Amino acid sequence: MSKGTYPLKLPSSIKAAAARLAREDGVSLNQWIAVAVAQKVSAVEMAADFFKRRAHGARPEDLKAFLAMVPDVPPEPGDELPDQADDRPASRSA
Repeated sequence: MSKGTYPLKLPSSIKAAAARLAREDGVSLNQWIAVAVAQKVSAVEMAADFFKRRAHGARPEDLKAFLAMVPDVPPEPGDELPDQADDRPASRSA
C-alpha cells in the first residue's frame, strides 16, 4: 500500500478526542485517523452508488408529474420559508 502524507490541522478539542479514542482502541493517532477517513470515504462512496442505482432510469418528467400532485396550499405553521425567500414567486410552474 502506498502512503501519502498530508499535514492535518485539527481543532484542539477534536484532536484530543481522537487521541483519547485511539488510546482506547490501542492504536496510534495516525492509524485511528486513517481508519476514520477510510470509513468516511467508504460511506460516501456507498451512498453515492446507492443513489445512482436507485435513480437508474428515472426521468425528470416523472418527478414533475409527481410534484404536480402536491396541493397548492400555504405551508403548515413552522414550515414557512425564511424571510429572504419572500422575493421568490409564490406559485410553482409545472
